[in-house]
Amino acid sequence: MGKITGFKEFDRKEIGYAPVEERIKHYNEFTKPLAKEKLEEQAARCMECGIPFCHSNYGCPLGNIIPQFNDQVYRGKWENAFRTLMSTNNFPEFTGRVCPATCETACVLGINDKPVTIKNIELAIIEKAYRKGWMKPRPPKNRSGKTVAVVGSGPAGLAAANQLNKAGHSVTVYERDRRIGGLVRYGIPNFKLDKKDVVQRRVDLMREEGVEFVTNAHIGVDMSAKELADKYDAIVLAGGATLPRDLPIENRDAKGIYFAMEFLGQSNSRVEGDKIAQDKEILATGKHVVVIGGGDTGSDCVGTSVRQHAASITQIELLPKAPSERTEQMPWPLYPRVFRLSTSQAEGCTMDFNILSKSFIKNEEDHVTGINCVRIEWEEKSPGVLGGFEEIPGSEFVLKADIVFLAMGFLGPEQSGVVKELELQTDSRSNVQTDNRYETSQKGIFSAGDMRRGQSLVVWAIAEGRECARAVDEYLIQRTSRLNAISKSLCER
Repeated sequence: MGKITGFKEFDRKEIGYAPVEERIKHYNEFTKPLAKEKLEEQAARCMECGIPFCHSNYGCPLGNIIPQFNDQVYRGKWENAFRTLMSTNNFPEFTGRVCPATCETACVLGINDKPVTIKNIELAIIEKAYRKGWMKPRPPKNRSGKTVAVVGSGPAGLAAANQLNKAGHSVTVYERDRRIGGLVRYGIPNFKLDKKDVVQRRVDLMREEGVEFVTNAHIGVDMSAKELADKYDAIVLAGGATLPRDLPIENRDAKGIYFAMEFLGQSNSRVEGDKIAQDKEILATGKHVVVIGGGDTGSDCVGTSVRQHAASITQIELLPKAPSERTEQMPWPLYPRVFRLSTSQAEGCTMDFNILSKSFIKNEEDHVTGINCVRIEWEEKSPGVLGGFEEIPGSEFVLKADIVFLAMGFLGPEQSGVVKELELQTDSRSNVQTDNRYETSQKGIFSAGDMRRGQSLVVWAIAEGRECARAVDEYLIQRTSRLNAISKSLCER
């Protein structure tokens, strides 16, 4: 490392945010990046730690070569840092914005100090690459003559398509929605990840490199999956885990109760200029909002409701509030389940934990007006491990609700459509089952991302897409994949 004592000389400094009263007036990104000199100081904090856990299995699923690009940034060799980053990560402009930075919680410096700001440095590298023109189309010099269909254009599908195109195969991506991007397009709000200037920018570059995109194509519903299998030499299924967890309690049929992705997807479409039929609109404007679920998706519902000028917003969670710091049950370098106030939650909502929803309340027009709730107490089977829970007598209360968003996670991929038509085997959690080479029970058909592993992080989806692409390449050319060599060559340029 160039600055061995850097971690002693410089304190951790993070990007800033626009004031709440300003940023809630729009759906644009509101981060304030650090200056180049400050970023180089932050990169200098990277220690010569011996074993860089940041890019081990405890840290980055992609295996980003973090110490190397930190050193390159510190030395002002930003283009070299860009090559290093792109050798392992297809979409650092996504992960640099929405990844929970598992690399930072595994940083060795974080044992007794604040970890290196790896995520901020990663984002700065890729954005500088776009400004400087280093990030440009690089179509393959030769084509293999093999064709691949990728079903689903989320981060896993895009990563697989990008890698397979690099290997020289002709790739077509099929997306059931009208725009490319899947989760990063429709699930994550614009104020966290801009669609035109970030997502579409990357899709356009992939198109220039030779990847074809087909939208409004729901494979297994609008188009036959079997016909697709006959047409292409291989198929990658990356449809995600889109089946939401429901809350089947009394009066669930009341109007005004929506799955989170219905709300978020429509809001993102509206921000991109789509016209929504008045009788189909899902708006929090002027309403008392209740979000059920305390994770990232629930937080996104909060931030979106704030911008739609909700009358009030309450977010409830069945589980207890997480501790503010690591406990003995969450030792370094494991990713800790600690309480983190999201930027959306900081914009204005009431949060409550250990809350069980007993039944919805509806009026004569069958519209939701509230939720009957009760406070619960969890049994701790062992330190940090929860057992069952019991209702606390006399703790019943009613939450006023004009609109409710269910954000309790996802059960797995939809079982109809392509899974049913192709008669794919699934595992005990209903995910598409594959062997260790990402191949499903049907020869030549592969799967990656949430569709294969269940609901997970964007960074894991990209990692899965890359590994699946390597397996598909080996299947098509009947020899060791060239993709590792391509990545290594890029890193060494």
